[in-house]
Amino acid sequence: MTVVALPLVLALLGPLFAGGPGPRTASFTLGAGHWLGTDFVGRDVWRQVLHGGRPVVLTALAATALSYLVALPVGLLAALTRRRLLEELLMRPLDVLLAVPSLLLILLAATVFSPGPVGLALLVALVNVPDAARLVRAAAAEAAARPAVEALRMQGETWWRIAVGYVGRSMLRTLAADTGTRLTGVLYLVATAAFLGAGVAPDAADWAVMVDRNRIGLFVQPWAVVVPALLIIALTMGTNLLFDAALVDARPSERDWDWGRGRGRGRGRGKTLLDATRTTRSRTGREARP
Repeated sequence: MTVVALPLVLALLGPLFAGGPGPRTASFTLGAGHWLGTDFVGRDVWRQVLHGGRPVVLTALAATALSYLVALPVGLLAALTRRRLLEELLMRPLDVLLAVPSLLLILLAATVFSPGPVGLALLVALVNVPDAARLVRAAAAEAAARPAVEALRMQGETWWRIAVGYVGRSMLRTLAADTGTRLTGVLYLVATAAFLGAGVAPDAADWAVMVDRNRIGLFVQPWAVVVPALLIIALTMGTNLLFDAALVDARPSERDWDWGRGRGRGRGRGKTLLDATRTTRSRTGREARP
């Protein structure tokens, strides 16, 4: 949390404290009231850092959310449908898109039209949909093959209740782990596309653009390159570590297994896994598998 907090705070709250643009001075200079010196056109680097994080963070978060917004229903429908043709129609076009390198597709689209931040988020989400949909389908297919799903179907439960109420809840940990990894990959794609000039202006206040445009003065004024680069690294590494830590803390124990009632509600309202096993053993006279 400490690692990821600094770039997030600078990205989300930085523009509120950046103030107005000051007069431009000589390029790649230190001092003269500039904490981190000036950039390639004489702008204050610290002010650019405060303004440059929000496009990266918001674009990455929007792209990740949009990719799952499409991948979740497609993957669930492909896993739960009993029609082979429908599954093929849903997954095979995504396999074709998966064969195209993500960055190449973004750069090709950027040569046809100027995407801007919104277009860049849509492009990054598009190239992440195939992989996310395949992962959702694989996780959902494992849960859909359980006898509990067949029992729900025999009881006449709706598709929504089966897909979201049971299958969706069964793969939450898998999705959480994939979200941490995918957000890191999306940050990489967004930063790389901005570094290559796709979706942002050449002189935009963007951490990736700052690394690209100021690298010619790296040995003269290194802070204009080192600071935004370190913030991008801290954001990606901290996000991944944070999700890993959350998954370790959320690892279920035996007392957490409660049939249909959630954690800590097994006594008095529902049967825990161990209680159900003991009941089955006492009725059948032999050991029962949970």
